[in-house]
Amino acid sequence: MARRVGVREAVLARMLEHARSACPLECCGLLGGENGVISEILPATNALGSEREYSIAPADLVVALRSFRERGLAHLGIYHSHPRGENTPSRQDIEMAYYPSCAYFIVSPRASSRAVRAFELHDGRVTEIDIEVI
Repeated sequence: MARRVGVREAVLARMLEHARSACPLECCGLLGGENGVISEILPATNALGSEREYSIAPADLVVALRSFRERGLAHLGIYHSHPRGENTPSRQDIEMAYYPSCAYFIVSPRASSRAVRAFELHDGRVTEIDIEVI
């Protein structure tokens, strides 16, 4: 059975909005929630300011994780965009996946369908996760 992740519809819309507004640069951010449902999005600064890679600014990472913890939310996901390409994990995305329990969302602001996809990235393996819109 494929792994599923529940995501509030407003969170998906904000991810796509962030990706479109950041073009041509990659955007990034963190996702939190409770009971396995992502209900919070915290956009972050792409410290690399790049069109092809991202790194969440350390200060943004600390603020986001602290915010989740203070509100009793779990860190459930990370998102970033691929402004010019397919929303499948790049080799670098796979190598830099430091949170194996999180879902990794990739947003393609130009995709006509499936603009947001989610993946489990663990030990170099990539498994797509079904997104359940809640």
